[in-house]
Parts: sequence; C-alpha cells; structure tokens
Amino acid sequence: MSRSAVPVVLVAGYLGSGKTTLLNHLLRRNHGIRIGVVVNDFGAVDIDSMLVAGQVDSMITLGNGCLCCAVDTEDLDEMFGALTATSAAVDAIVVEASGVAEPRALIRMVVASTDSRIRYGGMVMVVDALHVLESTARHQHLAQHLGLADLVVVNKADAVGPGRIDEVLTLVRDAAPPAPTVVTSHGAVDVSLLLDPPERPDDGPRQLALDDLLREQDDPHDHLHASYETFSVETSDCLDPRAFFEFLENPPPGLYRSKGFVRFGRGAARFVVQTVGVHIDVETASSRGDTALVFIGSGLDVAAARARIEAMIRTESATDAESLVVHRFLRTSDR
Repeated sequence: MSRSAVPVVLVAGYLGSGKTTLLNHLLRRNHGIRIGVVVNDFGAVDIDSMLVAGQVDSMITLGNGCLCCAVDTEDLDEMFGALTATSAAVDAIVVEASGVAEPRALIRMVVASTDSRIRYGGMVMVVDALHVLESTARHQHLAQHLGLADLVVVNKADAVGPGRIDEVLTLVRDAAPPAPTVVTSHGAVDVSLLLDPPERPDDGPRQLALDDLLREQDDPHDHLHASYETFSVETSDCLDPRAFFEFLENPPPGLYRSKGFVRFGRGAARFVVQTVGVHIDVETASSRGDTALVFIGSGLDVAAARARIEAMIRTESATDAESLVVHRFLRTSDR
C-alpha cells in the first residue's frame, strides 16, 4: 500500500458527557494530524457540527437520526471514501456519535468496511463524572456500552470530589476491566494517545498557522489530563508468533495501542502490526529491517508488559506450524 490505512476512531458516550468538547480539544491541539470528522447529532438542528465547524480539515454531518440506524456499511464507506480521497488527504477520521447511538453497531460497521483505505482505530467512551452513576442506574445498558470501550475517558473531574471519582472508577473497572482509563476535565486528552503524528517533510521556516499558535498557548486545562505511558522494543532476533498474538489478544491492563514491525523468521517477511484494544490489524511489509514495536497506554505496568514481550524473543525462526497464527489476523488483500 502506498499510503497507510487511515484509522477511524469512534467517540461515543451518553448525552452531555463531553464528546464534542473532547473532539474540539483534539482538533485544536492536533500535533499536525489532519483529522476528518463525521458528526452525528440526534436532533433536527445539528448543534454539534456547528460547534466543530471551522476547526476541522474535512467534515461530514449526519443530523436528525442515529448514525447506527440511519446508514448501513455501504453508506458509511461512501462517507469515509469522501474523507480519504486524495484531495482531502486526512491522516485520521474521528466519528462523534450521537448520545443515543449503539456502540456495538458502530464498531461492527467500521470493522465490516470493505474499504482498504481505512482501519478500525478504537472506541473511545466518554463518561460524565458528574452524572454517570445516576445515568447507569436509570439506563442499565450504559454499563454494557462501557464494556465495549477500548479507552474510557472520565470527563468533568474538576466538577466532583475525589470520593466521587473513586466511585466512577469502580463502575468503569467493573464494566470494562481491561480498558485503559483517563481521568480529565474539559475533554483534555493528548491526541498522541489516540493517533500517531504523521511524518511530513520539513520544508523550512514558515509562518505559524492558527492551530500552531493554539498549541503553543499555555492552556491550564492541559495540566489536568492524565499522562500516558509508552515503551518500545527493538531486536534483530525473532519473536515467537504464538506468544506475540496471545499478548495482543489478551493485553495487559492499561494497554491501548501498539504499532510497529515484527519478524518471526530470519529471511522471512516482516509484518506491520497495529492494534487498538483487542482489535488487531496485520499487513505484510518489506523484509528489510528488524523488529521495532511501540506500546502506548494509560495506567500501564510498563515493566511487566516489557517483560512479557522480551520473553518472546528467540534466535530461531518460527516453524510453519507456529506461523499459521499470523494468517488469522492478516489483511485479506495480503494473503
């Protein structure tokens, strides 16, 4: 592929949780990532798109209906196709679902897409620390929605006390035990936790654009969001494919994303691996180069996770039987 598949990140959460606020924060402090947006407001007047307009590289709005009910996979592919067209040239797509959308249906629609230009980039579930306990008591399906999250953002932390935060985190851990959790206010989440800054040629000095100036401002909200952990593993040896994919299918608590190149045999092809939560995307890559992997999470025990990866490293190549596991995750076009 001449261009990497564009990640599609789903942002969901109950009414008033702060999804649009989080989206605006990502757009204003995008670290150079060109973000295309699909905004879905449930009302007849699409207020959310009005709040986002003017800050985004490309946007598609879908008002007066729930995205998971109003379109099918073919319609969604058409929307994504418009955003990934050469003229748009976005690096990532963020879908802000309505407050009443069904997360399972949204995930299914993206994963079922036949467009090779996109890949599933994760489900980010935003919860309102001020009201989530009462909301889940009234609507028990909201706790089930939490269980589908690849990342949980507990928003509005500045509006409640530490005791309330502890109660909310207990709810989140019970509903979504493996999901990394970020506690924040004003939707302030570092875009690097969700997306990778693109590699672009440095074309020399230039005048600062508006979003450059916004990123350089000292916004007090930036000091409120939790940090994330990252570590990398590089080796010229091989990895045990069965152990590697078992790690990806059963990630340690707090691991949100992983990415990079992996080799299972000497002289054999390498693979590009990108994961979010337990969703795994694998493509063949050039045989030149070594294994180089990066892991990103929040609340991640880095030492324990690194030890699991390093235990997979070995000098001998994987056998044909051991390598069969790769084909379970390999993109259809690469088989």
